[in-house]
Amino acid sequence: MKLKTLFLSAAAGAALASAAVAQDVTLRIQTHYATEHPTGQMLATWIDDVQTMSGGEITIEMFYSSSVVATVETFDAAINGILDCDATGGAYQTGKNPAFQFVGDIMGGYETPWQQYSWLYYGDGYDAAQELYNAQGMQLIGWAVYGQESFASSRPIAGPEDLVGWKFRSPPGMETEIFQQLGASPIVMDFTEIFTALETGIIDGADASGLANNVGLGLYDIVKHANYPGFHSMPSDHLACNQDVWEGLSEQQRRIIDTAWQKLSFQIAMYNEKANTEAAAALQAQGVTLYDWSVEDRAAFRVAAQTAWDDWATRSPEADALVQSHKAYLTQLGLIDG
Repeated sequence: MKLKTLFLSAAAGAALASAAVAQDVTLRIQTHYATEHPTGQMLATWIDDVQTMSGGEITIEMFYSSSVVATVETFDAAINGILDCDATGGAYQTGKNPAFQFVGDIMGGYETPWQQYSWLYYGDGYDAAQELYNAQGMQLIGWAVYGQESFASSRPIAGPEDLVGWKFRSPPGMETEIFQQLGASPIVMDFTEIFTALETGIIDGADASGLANNVGLGLYDIVKHANYPGFHSMPSDHLACNQDVWEGLSEQQRRIIDTAWQKLSFQIAMYNEKANTEAAAALQAQGVTLYDWSVEDRAAFRVAAQTAWDDWATRSPEADALVQSHKAYLTQLGLIDG
C-alpha cells in the first residue's frame, strides 16, 4: 500500500510539474480569405478545434481579408514578428525564391488534390519544401488545396488546338509561359478587371478560379464555355509559421495544430469537390458547354508545362530540387514519363 501511495504521489507531482511548465500561447495569423468565404468559415472551425483540443492553452487571433498587411506581405510579417503565422500561399513568394512556385501552384502537374497532397506527405515533398521555408526562417505546417481551376470562355475550349489565338486573363508568372508555348495569348490583368474585359470582348476567356467560384463571380452569365474538370492550375494555400515561434511551442501544441490543419485540408478539398460537381450540373442545365479534356490532351499540356518547369528549375537550386521531386513523384504516379 505504501508503494502504491508513493507511485500515485509521484504521478501527481509529475502532472503538477507538467502543468506548471505548460505555457499559454496566442498565435496571430493572417489569411486573405474573408470571414464569409467558405474557406474563411472553415478556418473559424479550425481555430475552434485548436483552442478546444488544447484546453484553451492555444488562442488564435485570426486576421481575415489581409487586414494587417497586404496579402503578399503576410509571409514577411510572420518572419519579422508582426504576425506569428501566414495562412495565404507560397505562390505569393516567388520573388523571394522561384522555388515557391512549386509549393504554391505547380501548374499542369497533378490531376486531383489527393495526388498533390500525397506528394507532400508520401513523396518526400514535406522535407523538400521544408528546406525552402526554413531558409526563410519559417516552418511549413501544411497545405489547403481546393482543387483544379476551370476557365470561363466565350468560345469552345475543347482541347489544345482551341488555345491557339485564345486571349485570356492570366495571373503573372509561369502560367503565361506555358500558354504562350501552346499558342494562346495570355493577358495579365487584375482580378477585378475580368468581368468588364469579358463583357467588352477584350479577352476571350479568363483564368479566375474553380468552377463553383466562377459561378459565384457571374462569369457564366457572360460566356457559355468552360472546361471541367480543370487541368492547368491547382493552387495550394499554406499554413506557415515563424520558425522560432513554432519551435517555442510544446510538442503537444504542435501536434494539435498540425492534426487540426490536416482535418481542415480534407474538408476544404471535399467541400469544393461537392460545390464544383453541383455547379457543373447546374451550368449544363443552363446551356453552358463543359469540356472534359482527354488523357492525351492533358498529357500534351503537361509536356508544355514541363518545359516551363525546367526553365524555372535553372533559377535557383531550391527550385531545381523541388522540380526534380515533383517529376519523380509524377513519374511514380504514371502522369509523366520518367
